[in-house]
Amino acid sequence: MTAQERRPSGARGKASQDQKSPGGASGRSAAPAVRGSSEVRIVGGAWKRSKLPVANKPGLRPTPDRVRETLFNWLGQDLAGWRVLDAFAGSGALGFEAASRGAAQVTLLERDPSLAAQLRANHQRLDKDGTVPMRVEVADALAWMGRAAPASLDLVLLDPPFAQDLFQAALRAASRLLVPNGLLYLESPAPVEPPAELGLSLWREGRAGAVHYRLFQRIG
Repeated sequence: MTAQERRPSGARGKASQDQKSPGGASGRSAAPAVRGSSEVRIVGGAWKRSKLPVANKPGLRPTPDRVRETLFNWLGQDLAGWRVLDAFAGSGALGFEAASRGAAQVTLLERDPSLAAQLRANHQRLDKDGTVPMRVEVADALAWMGRAAPASLDLVLLDPPFAQDLFQAALRAASRLLVPNGLLYLESPAPVEPPAELGLSLWREGRAGAVHYRLFQRIG
């Protein structure tokens, strides 16, 4: 069964309201925070329970376990055949979850060279046999998406830095990369509505403290 055949239909499901304290904010979100040594725990798939070190960087706050678990319950646990982009990778938590569930191709974009190096090291540690196709690129996400081939991805994961207000620009850049019925996930400090001309239909949504997360499907 192909990725497209296994996707949810365009009908909007019942919105999920997943409540969490503000301290559970995700991605590179809300108030910048410098933490000591920290880890990301993969919650599903072949690498389930694997722990990945996360660099000590201001504002780097990985998507919480509970939010990732909810997202991949929406998507399904088998992503075989899917081409996935984690556009603002940071810790790489979202991209690693997709790879753990068998995605055919996962690309992680990260502007910070030291974070990108950590992502590569984490991948090498988990994928000792080199069988999981994951690529890490040091790149500006918006510029990279502007150059990428249209209609080339099944799933785009967006968790941009909240303080930079990149949400609409990221939605526009990412939507053109999706195949028909492709899926786009967005984290933001408040619900973000994509312009109608992008053809994105809201399919699921939730909230974890200060973070709103939404899953859209490209229609047509």
